[in-house]
Amino acid sequence: MALIGVSLAVALLTGGLAVAASADLGIRLRDPDGFLGPSYVRLPALVLLFLVVDLLPRAVLRARAARAAGLPARPAVAGAVRERLTAARLGYVAAGLLTFYVTYVGYRNLKSYLPFLRPELHDAALLRMDDDLLPGSWTGPAPLLHELLGTTVSAEVLSAVYVFFLFFVPVSLVFALVWAPDPRRGYWYVSALCLNWALGTASYYLLPALGPIYADPAAYADLPDTEVSALQESLMTSRVIVLADPFGTDRIHGIAAFASLHVSIVLTAALVAQAMRLWKPLRIAMWCYVALTAVATIYFGWHYLLDLVGAVVIAVASVWIGAWGAGAWRRPVTGTPTEPGAASAPEAAVAAATAVPVLPRRRRWGRRSAALTGAEGAERV
Repeated sequence: MALIGVSLAVALLTGGLAVAASADLGIRLRDPDGFLGPSYVRLPALVLLFLVVDLLPRAVLRARAARAAGLPARPAVAGAVRERLTAARLGYVAAGLLTFYVTYVGYRNLKSYLPFLRPELHDAALLRMDDDLLPGSWTGPAPLLHELLGTTVSAEVLSAVYVFFLFFVPVSLVFALVWAPDPRRGYWYVSALCLNWALGTASYYLLPALGPIYADPAAYADLPDTEVSALQESLMTSRVIVLADPFGTDRIHGIAAFASLHVSIVLTAALVAQAMRLWKPLRIAMWCYVALTAVATIYFGWHYLLDLVGAVVIAVASVWIGAWGAGAWRRPVTGTPTEPGAASAPEAAVAAATAVPVLPRRRRWGRRSAALTGAEGAERV
């Protein structure tokens, strides 16, 4: 319970507020379906896929090593299955998915109730703020980006970057839960994601706004049709339908500018990857993704400059609180516990033969460090 404490508390709070708002407004809760299918379908499907990808190579290697040693392959494969699919591991994966799902559904419904609970909009003030922050005669950062980057190839590239977020969130969530070597670190990311949804919801209610594309559409008239423009039109259509008949439609209102959760969630992932010292090319790719996402949100008019500031605050707070709640800074523990003595002698021999060797690490200033052994070495590798 200590491991999932933060994500569970956030799920209960966000879900509870959504239920209360639903009862107050008389609008039923809705399960938001993405274009990849409902969350309760696609998340377990992703978990199953990742578990198969995690287990299959190990089982194949164990079987080959067993045959090479003159031993039957079936016990070796069974040992790999018992090692990777423990009750503890499956339990914390399921708990992580559940807390994320409840938080996300609560977030989407509270966002849908925003125009009824906070109907006033602050787009005019935010537009003026953007104009005041830019030198010369530029009227907002988006036209400046259109001039610098162009509106042809850049629009298609940035559209792909923005839409990729819809894949990134579920995939990175399942990756953290299934493949993190330490469950504390997996729950660190899960807790941080839940906190992003919750703090993002609070920011929507703190400063309601639609975004530049809806407040000043003429500034984006030179952009070509892309996946992003289709999404923007769909969201506005849903807003009109929900405002006209909130009780009879199955659609959800999904427009809110402050703060940018696209930027905050991607930044959260980059900060966690950096703190965990994941594979360096992955960390570099994540920081590039953060920069491109921030540019895309301004380029297409999703957000004002102040929304990016709010995103940074949300990301930093989510990462810090998530690390504290999951105990991510304490000594690592294995994420795939096994019972002592559970493996037979042949299985132990095969497992030893297929184990990943622990190699010496080079320090950043170039000297070779001492070889790591035992649990510390396994965690570092």
